[in-house]
Amino acid sequence: MLTDVDLVTQFSAELGHDYGIAKSYVKDVPTQALLLLRSLTHKLTDLLADSKGVKFAGPNLYDRIETLNSKRVIDVRITRTLHRLRGDGNRGAHPEKYHLTAEQLQQLSEKSIENLLKLIESLFKQVTGKPLPKYKFEAFDLLVGRDLCYRAVMQGEAEAQYLVGMSLKTRALMQQEQELALETLNDAEAVQLNSSTDNLAKAQYWFSLAADRNMDAMHEHGVALIHGYNGEADVVAGEKAIAVSAEAGVANAMALLGYFYLVGSETVAIDLDKAQEHLQGAADLDQAEAMANLGVLFYQQGDLLQANYFISQAAKAGFPHAQYHLALMLAKGEGTEIDLLSSDHWMKEAAEQGQLDAMFSRAQTILNDDGSTSAQLALAESYLREVIRYGHSVPAMIELSIALADGMLNKIDVVGSSALLKLARERANDEELSVIVPLWDSLLQQVENVLSVATKTEELATLKRAKELLSD
Repeated sequence: MLTDVDLVTQFSAELGHDYGIAKSYVKDVPTQALLLLRSLTHKLTDLLADSKGVKFAGPNLYDRIETLNSKRVIDVRITRTLHRLRGDGNRGAHPEKYHLTAEQLQQLSEKSIENLLKLIESLFKQVTGKPLPKYKFEAFDLLVGRDLCYRAVMQGEAEAQYLVGMSLKTRALMQQEQELALETLNDAEAVQLNSSTDNLAKAQYWFSLAADRNMDAMHEHGVALIHGYNGEADVVAGEKAIAVSAEAGVANAMALLGYFYLVGSETVAIDLDKAQEHLQGAADLDQAEAMANLGVLFYQQGDLLQANYFISQAAKAGFPHAQYHLALMLAKGEGTEIDLLSSDHWMKEAAEQGQLDAMFSRAQTILNDDGSTSAQLALAESYLREVIRYGHSVPAMIELSIALADGMLNKIDVVGSSALLKLARERANDEELSVIVPLWDSLLQQVENVLSVATKTEELATLKRAKELLSD
């Protein structure tokens, strides 16, 4: 019987090769598996377009999928699956920005393999003209990590050294994200979280070994030097490494060098012409952050049409910050007609992808809507807690405190409200304090009024705890 790799190979030899490599990385280098699956999705759109004589206007994967849908090459269900694979690839590129844990990242890569296989099943007869054969899914390979390390250590293979470095870097950045989210640590957690620093240092070591022979590793080595993964930053050397990698055509390096020219850096003076040149080069390679920064460049120059175009491209490519800013531009009519429905769509998209400003905005919208359902209110609470956890946002603390005290979330929690207001006061600036003080006095008065008439033991204990928090 055919295996799943055989099935995809019968569908397309090139896609079968890529699928086999992506699947092999799922357990040990899941971020690379997701990036390869996104690349595979891009190739699949070419295959589908060629079969129907469809021509694409550019490399943007979002636009390609929508073109295939509009030309009726694919149906709505397949369109959604392709967009899901595109989105998963974006998460694989920067899992820490989506607040993923290592376990969630691996589960995501496994689910993406499953989604791709279902997609191949759906398209098999359409593309090959043959009925779908029976096949057996083979378990994920648990030995690839060992083989990767062997190739990196014993054979000195640059690609393997780069991938080992990427695995360590990804793990470390996700650990750091969790560290920043924790308000307090006990000793056991502190020991565990210290491993993020160790993993960054190890990642820099492997990038440095591969840098001269692998330009992706050269870029990562430059980033590691700039941020001091091993404890000592060398910004000058790091920026030089980025420049070398950009000259070699590495999209991420071109995007970063373009950003340096946009804002200035240690070794690079602001030069908007060079910024546009490098950002455009990276954007042509479908680098979403470069598209977004091109939008910023044109926005600063007052060219709102071009700004809107590039920020739209970045949003469609799955970059959450661009999605948030596109929502704002659509709401204000900057570079386009005012379109509140599209603005709402992109704000929701950005929030779903973990963009903190968008999550806060969506939570406020839901709480201010009298028609919000219980499920929407639960989502609003979840968003506010995420913004507080990862962004330490005082406005979010205030918003959630009010919602809990006033029963806006279909429950009243005066202890939770008091604790949030206390945390907000500890972190607030003067402007925020001017909002907190009257809320504090009002909540304390509310607690004392109810406390004077309460009789139930549990209710009394809760009110007394809230008063303690507000009396400190």
